[in-house]
Amino acid sequence: MARIVRMMETGGPEVLRLEKVEVGDPGPGQVRIRHVAVGLNYADTYFRNGTYPVPLPSGIGVEAAGVIQAVGEGVRNVAVGDRVTYTGFLNTLGAYSSERIMPAAPLIRLPESIGFETAAAMTMRGLTAAYLLRRIHAFRPGNTILLHAAAGGVGLIVSQWAKLLGLTVIGTVSTDAKAAIAAAHGCDYTINYSHEDVAQRVRELTDGQGVDVVFDSVGKTTFMSSLDSLRRRGTLVCVGTASGPVPPFDPVLLAMKGSLFLTRPALADYIADPAEKAELAGELFDHVGAGRIGIEIHQTYALEDAVQAHRDLESRRTTGSSIFVI
Repeated sequence: MARIVRMMETGGPEVLRLEKVEVGDPGPGQVRIRHVAVGLNYADTYFRNGTYPVPLPSGIGVEAAGVIQAVGEGVRNVAVGDRVTYTGFLNTLGAYSSERIMPAAPLIRLPESIGFETAAAMTMRGLTAAYLLRRIHAFRPGNTILLHAAAGGVGLIVSQWAKLLGLTVIGTVSTDAKAAIAAAHGCDYTINYSHEDVAQRVRELTDGQGVDVVFDSVGKTTFMSSLDSLRRRGTLVCVGTASGPVPPFDPVLLAMKGSLFLTRPALADYIADPAEKAELAGELFDHVGAGRIGIEIHQTYALEDAVQAHRDLESRRTTGSSIFVI
């Protein structure tokens, strides 16, 4: 029998429970996959606490890597025995499991140069970094970005990739230890927001100009400082809400602070087109496979430890990527 983490209601980490289920056979357009490693992402907490509403009871998790065990009628993109990874949204919900039935469409074949644990740690984070740096803004060498949560899983990938593009990276962190991790992965400058004024420090580092783009995954507590860190006609990319949703505001604020641009993108809209997903994944796999971007797995858990994993994630005790090892 397969092990799966489910929730019967929304709430804190304690609503997660481990169950054993019979998986069955895949239907048309589906596969049965045996997971080797499963990704743990901050977005998982949004499903658990109800920020992203889903019918209950529900599985949880949207990213994993493993081996195809069986395919249903009409499946052409993968075959039995293929090494694959996947990420998505509602179409992949239920990844916290040892084995599952799922749609075949989101699956991405893994090159031999990428291991299962690496894939589970980087597919969502890496594709997020890919669209942030390759689709949101037409970056040029010499541009400067402000990267919140620079020592997190997405942050470490963005920092390394940004350096490949010739960008200057200013990263925010909460501790000196995280500052050291961020600096080791490409941050030119770090700002410890627990005792430094982020916007003021950014102005000092940019000769008063501000940065071209801010990648803000924190949300409520950093929104104003992110706006105040931008140069005239700069772009704020609200890519997450770890501290809570951004409060409502009058769009005239963007004009008052320098004709700023604001976007709230979602990964699903950048990988909906199979050709674009393949292009972004190919570039990501190429960088990781060649060693130009390293994937840091700093925390590993068993499925039985899902409650503790979520507690660690929400208390910001984690750095780099976190995964479940099956």
